[in-house]
Order: sequence, then C-alpha cells, then structure tokens
Amino acid sequence: MPDLALKKVTWREWLGLAAGLLALVALFLPWTTLTASRPEIEDALGTLPATDVTRDAWHAGFLAWAPLFLVFLPGLAVVLFGRVDAVRRAGLPHLWLMAAIGALLLMVLGWATLDWQFDADQRGIFSAAGIEIGTGAGRYLGLAAAVVSALVAFVDVRLLRTETRTRRK
Repeated sequence: MPDLALKKVTWREWLGLAAGLLALVALFLPWTTLTASRPEIEDALGTLPATDVTRDAWHAGFLAWAPLFLVFLPGLAVVLFGRVDAVRRAGLPHLWLMAAIGALLLMVLGWATLDWQFDADQRGIFSAAGIEIGTGAGRYLGLAAAVVSALVAFVDVRLLRTETRTRRK
C-alpha cells in the first residue's frame, strides 16, 4: 500500500503535481488565435463566433491536448507513488522525465505545425485576407508547465542516482 502521508511528499513531487495542474488549466485557455492587421478584417473576425477565432487545446488537435496529459499524469503519479521505494527504484523518476521530454517534443511539433489545424483552402483565404494564425496564452502556459516538469524530473532522477549510490556503500 502506498504511503500517502502528505507531509512526506517532497518539494519535487509537489512541483511535478503543480506543473501537471497548470497543464490542465492550459487545456481550457486560448491555444490558437486568429488576428488581422487590417481593422476591417479584425472587425469581421470580431463578428464571428468566439470558437471560430480562438481555440482551446481540445479544439486545436492532438498535438495540443496530448502533451498536457503527459505532464499531468506523471505529476499525479509521483505524488501518489513517489514515496513507495520499490516504485521509485523501478524507475518512476525516469518515467516522469521521459514523459516530460515527450511532452516538450510534442509541443514543439505542435508549434511547428500550428497552421495545419486549418485546411489548405482556409490557409489560402487567411493569407489573402491578411489573417495570421497565432498562439494563445494556453500554449505558453502549457509549455511552461512542461519545462518545469522536465527540469524537476531531471533533478529527481539525479537525486535517485545519488540515493542509489549511497545505499550501495
């Protein structure tokens, strides 16, 4: 049975959970936005439904919402099972690190393919009208959560190696 005493949860594990919760919040913030430099086009965008102009991660595609779950789920797992010595030695910190790196890679890929959310015809219309496909606050917040998770997971892996060396002596 896992030791669920909250006072035994380390600062690293709390940061992992905080990053995961931040990633969950990012799911519901604007992820992709449409903007125009010309006022008449901007006004026309303003008359459209909000879901056509801004998209949250759920509506921005797999490369938007999937990385956020790769940040949240390990963050939850390290708080729940991080104090179980057998799970920790079996590689929980390494799994956390790999999930965080995977989330970062998927986010970078999602950023590089940002305009693929729209088909070629839509992109052509946007280009002709001077409409730009941009990033919203949710994308930046999700990226920050993934970076924090990766850094803290790296520290946790390093500390596990130190703990393992100490046990062997």
